[in-house]
Amino acid sequence: MRRRMPVRRGRPGLMGTVVRTAAVAGTATVVAGGVHRHQEQNAADQQQAAQAQQQQAADQQQAMADQAASEAAAKVQAQQAAAAAPSEDRIAKIKELGDMKAQGLLTEDEFAAEKARVLAG
Repeated sequence: MRRRMPVRRGRPGLMGTVVRTAAVAGTATVVAGGVHRHQEQNAADQQQAAQAQQQQAADQQQAMADQAASEAAAKVQAQQAAAAAPSEDRIAKIKELGDMKAQGLLTEDEFAAEKARVLAG
């Protein structure tokens, strides 16, 4: 006949307590590691989002600076064109006055006076 092991009733023995404690500690370690990894991932995601926002702001500032530079260049070109046009008009007007003088329509004094008026204006 086989002898049966006595079944223990009541509180667990020393080994049962050690096993249960080890299981609880192992589970806590695994859970804490998962939580830690999750927190690290969230922090990395937030950092990437912040960097993306900073890059977008820098891109917008660069675009605004480029637009301002383009507008300034266009304004300078317009001013140069406007300055060149009167100069050409003055030269044409003086040539016309010279032709009128050559034809005898203007005297030397009238030519000088009109020329001075054109150059002053």
